[in-house]
Amino acid sequence: MSFAATILTLYPEMFPGPLGLSLSGDALARGLWSLTARSIRDHGLGRHRAVDDTPAGGGPGMVIRCDVLGAAIDAAVPAHDPRPKLLMSPRGKPLTQSYVRELAAGPGVVIVCGRFEGVDERVIEARGLEEVSIGDYVLSGGEMAAMIVIDSCVRLLPGVMGKEASGTEESFETNRLEYPHYTRPREWEGRAIPDVLLSGNHAAIERWRREESERITRERRPDLLER
Repeated sequence: MSFAATILTLYPEMFPGPLGLSLSGDALARGLWSLTARSIRDHGLGRHRAVDDTPAGGGPGMVIRCDVLGAAIDAAVPAHDPRPKLLMSPRGKPLTQSYVRELAAGPGVVIVCGRFEGVDERVIEARGLEEVSIGDYVLSGGEMAAMIVIDSCVRLLPGVMGKEASGTEESFETNRLEYPHYTRPREWEGRAIPDVLLSGNHAAIERWRREESERITRERRPDLLER
């Protein structure tokens, strides 16, 4: 069974967007994964299909209603669907490479894209939504964050990347940032490829890459070394 992604959003026209290009787009065309974007507004209330209301207790902005979003989820996701239901949220647990691998190994994901000030807490609880964050910043909505989650999963699916090993030496796979890369020309603007990479000594190359990976991680992300 291929990896199946279902998106619940106020803007289904944003999809597939970048997911329809490059590796993910090619894999989509080949049927290695599937994508369905469903409009939350289809379940809006009244003539104007209202999906939000003012926050209880006062305050700025609007909140997506629990009855509207609950109905949208129920219509898009069968009762016994085994896929995890994610809500893109800045207060969610951080998206990590290990979590991406866990998701990619499963049947797919259902992703709810919030807008405005957020969604009614009751629908998060009632529908078992798992809040996930892609970083310590706030976006206008969850759509671009959802694309990041899906792209990070799809590239790990069997047959997507041209070389299966290409995903095992990347940043975060071993709590280290990736070592530097070089290619032709041998010298450019007075900067040369390190001699060790041209030596043909595979053990020395592997040692250099490991040392460079650790050096860069120590300089830029020392928190990774503590994991």
